[in-house]
Amino acid sequence: MTSTAQGPGGLDAAAVAEALGHGDCGTVAGDAGRRAQYSADASNYRRIPLAVVFPRERQHVLNALRVCRRLGVPITARGAGTSTSGQAVGPGVVLDFSRYFNRLTALDPHARTATVQPGIVLDDLQHAAAEHGLLFGADPSTHSRCTLGGMIGNNACGSHSLAWGRTADNIVELEVVTYRGTVVRLGEMTRDEIDAAVAAGDDRGELIGALDRLARRHLATLRTELGRFPRQVSGYALEHLLPERRFNLARALVGSEGTLAVVLSATVRLLTPPPARALVVLGFSDAGAAADAVPALLRHEPLALEGLDRALTDIVTRPGTRATIDTLPTAQAWLFAELGGPADTLPRQAEELAGTARRAAGFTGSEIVTDPVRARDLWRIREDGAGLATRLPPVTGSEAGAEAWPGWEDAAVPPDQLGSYLRRFMALLHRYELQGAVYGHFGEGCLHVRINFDFTTEQGTAAFRAFLEDAARLVAAHGGSLSGEHGDGQARSALLPLLYGPDVIALFEEFKNIWDPDNGLNPGMIVRPLPVDGNLRVSPHRTPLPLTTVFPFHSDDGDFAKATRRCVGVGKCRSTAHRGDVMCPSYRVTRDEKDSTRGRARLLYEMTQGEVITDGWRSTEVRDALDLCLSCKGCSADCPVGVDMATYKSEFLHHHYKGRLRPASHYTMGWLPLLSRLAARVPGLVNALTSSRLAPVLKRLGGIAAQRDLPRFADQTFLGWFRRRTPEGDGRRGPVLLWVDSFNNHFSPEVLQAGVAVLEHAGFRVRVPDGTQCCGLTWITTGQLGVARRIARRTLAALAPEVRAGTPVVGLEPSCTAALKSDLPELLDGDDDARALSRATLTLAELLVDHTPGWQPPLIEGHSISQTHCHQHATSGFGADGTLLARMGIDNTRLDSGCCGLAGNFGFERGHYDVSVAAGEQVLLPAVRSAPAATRILADGFSCRTQIAQRTDRGGTHLAELIARALPPADASARTTLPVLPTDKEHTRD
Repeated sequence: MTSTAQGPGGLDAAAVAEALGHGDCGTVAGDAGRRAQYSADASNYRRIPLAVVFPRERQHVLNALRVCRRLGVPITARGAGTSTSGQAVGPGVVLDFSRYFNRLTALDPHARTATVQPGIVLDDLQHAAAEHGLLFGADPSTHSRCTLGGMIGNNACGSHSLAWGRTADNIVELEVVTYRGTVVRLGEMTRDEIDAAVAAGDDRGELIGALDRLARRHLATLRTELGRFPRQVSGYALEHLLPERRFNLARALVGSEGTLAVVLSATVRLLTPPPARALVVLGFSDAGAAADAVPALLRHEPLALEGLDRALTDIVTRPGTRATIDTLPTAQAWLFAELGGPADTLPRQAEELAGTARRAAGFTGSEIVTDPVRARDLWRIREDGAGLATRLPPVTGSEAGAEAWPGWEDAAVPPDQLGSYLRRFMALLHRYELQGAVYGHFGEGCLHVRINFDFTTEQGTAAFRAFLEDAARLVAAHGGSLSGEHGDGQARSALLPLLYGPDVIALFEEFKNIWDPDNGLNPGMIVRPLPVDGNLRVSPHRTPLPLTTVFPFHSDDGDFAKATRRCVGVGKCRSTAHRGDVMCPSYRVTRDEKDSTRGRARLLYEMTQGEVITDGWRSTEVRDALDLCLSCKGCSADCPVGVDMATYKSEFLHHHYKGRLRPASHYTMGWLPLLSRLAARVPGLVNALTSSRLAPVLKRLGGIAAQRDLPRFADQTFLGWFRRRTPEGDGRRGPVLLWVDSFNNHFSPEVLQAGVAVLEHAGFRVRVPDGTQCCGLTWITTGQLGVARRIARRTLAALAPEVRAGTPVVGLEPSCTAALKSDLPELLDGDDDARALSRATLTLAELLVDHTPGWQPPLIEGHSISQTHCHQHATSGFGADGTLLARMGIDNTRLDSGCCGLAGNFGFERGHYDVSVAAGEQVLLPAVRSAPAATRILADGFSCRTQIAQRTDRGGTHLAELIARALPPADASARTTLPVLPTDKEHTRD
């Protein structure tokens, strides 16, 4: 159920979408779900559009402008939607260029230029340029998903603009279209070219003539008020109209935030990077001391000079990043200085720069880093800053940290003013009783900080407005700019009169009127601005729906709306390159916002507000958006702000289907552990049925994809085997409780049998839980939380005595191990035994590496590739596994493959097969097919092994099997009880 939206001129969303659909504008969406997904960017603002258009070609853009002009509907051009200032949301039509209009149309390595469509992602351009030894100079931290069109809109900079310039400095030519439909190609122009254009007398000539006259009337203002230092981004970049800057209309348009024209294509300049780089990490007593050191360090001409303080690093909890932070030089603030040049000169350059830092007040230590892997890990701390800083550390007695917001996250001052500005800014925060974590481009005087504004009360919102006004006066007093690279947007446009005099503001308005006299492009930005406290995403005037949850959401004060707005829109889930992370497998396949973690979070948040999505838990829009969520938990680890969409999905499905008939797959795969126990009584009969002519009917009735082979039940379960055997080994290390998961117990008992062999060889006495227990995972993923909670209580009752006695619990199926560690304590919130079980649960590698002193694994020389299960990635990581493999002499390559695509029930469900296979085909399956026959394929997850077996001619091997095969021969009695474990080649399709 949805509401009917009224837009400008009283038009409703349906009428606008219908007109655009008839106008040949590309793919058009006017449904409530799509409009909710595009209601916000990465800013504080929320505006529901009337429709979203995905142009596929140039003509679609022109057609959309024509339709909107006829209807009087404004247009907002959008790339990745990572703007922190609110200029990527609007009340009219949103043009999303990122999905289709995103190609590289030309690359000339000799001229060092590339021509691109506005929706191309920066990393895609960089990858193409790198093949010729080139790169694009501007590199914002969102490089894995930001688009060139968005970078042009904001004049994005990034860490290396110190050496390689802003986006504007790297633009050669733009082709744009105005709201009235005039197509113009922009670049540098000589006096003769200007005169010739004016003489032509067409729309283009009129536009150029008006701009030329504006520039000539205001030469003094352009020379003295604008372009005073590189990061003076606020307002329009009219300094590029000066004759000494060759009347460069392309560069003047960069940073105009989509208010002047829509970019159709851009020709950009490419650079040759230095042959080698070195990173110098410098520690200081506080951020002010770090800022004071900047001017002297700039004399060494670094490629980048970035800063961050301990308030930022203290927020980090993820183990990998936390471990990297703990290796930084002891300090309260750090500068990251990157140098470039020939490899043989870098050590001297680095030492000289460090020497200069040593003479600075407040210097505490340094590290020179030439290892690119270490440098990359360090840079990741800085790149994730925007996400990390969205929650402040929890106060004592609370699990939830205060929300921190943009709004004043991008001010810049000349670098020699940074120390003074920073100290007075921190004093201003203190006066308003606010907090924020500081980081940014210190080498260019650009400071990023997110602040714990309180938007939930009238008083807090008034304090937000007053703080921004005082901060604007402070930056003006230091000769600075309200924005250094993010643009003004709704966040700061209304503050421009505090920075510029009336003559400059009037000049901006005249410039806008020349380009867009109808005010049809992104109105309310830069000129005739919207108020800074209007259209706020969190507002005291909007009361969320009263939604009761099963999961406690302690990190969000038990507030589901607050949990969903944990997504601040930085869009890391829209990254498509595989860099060892998992998030977000469905988006990587479809490239559709609705299939990203952010898109789903937006819909869930709008569901809690009850305006666009009006039927709460019963929403079909939310249900459909969650359909392709694999519940992989990748976002819980990879999202900088810890969005856990798998948990949100389970919560939603629980309420959505409460008291109603569920999809068939919820009964077949949700209840698989119980059904498997029944099948285990007659496995031969069940296998015969599932492989007979009745199989298609069974799949259809069960909601299972027709293309999938059904797993075969083992002739004997692991529990049946285990309870008939005699324990082996001396058990000198004491007992260990082996978690018997439903998947390996019923389908691949050889995995658990191998686990027994390894644990007994390591000196443990292996026990299994009494009865037949289950972690409840299949009920959790299908949103049957009432059943899952009952099962969790039953399981806990069976395991609690062993856990209280200090017995470690070892899981071999990563998804079930993760459920014991994370889901079960959440379901049984407040239960001490559940928390103890979480702490006691280990992976096999963790037990053998960290809790088995003196044990040596068998030496197995050779090569392997490994697929890390998503849930293991999210909870335990691969560190212990990597250590154990190295001790065994295995040269292992951990695939940067993300999710295998099967993901438990997801890949078996009808309607998911294509996405499931496409996810696997991105990295995992091609890597398996191309691996030499002697290379072992390691995959602990049952889903991962099933996907490999069903889509390649290889089989996956569990770590336990790999070790067990290499153990020394057992005595005769052992050989009668232990099975012959299959080799990699002998693994058949599950």
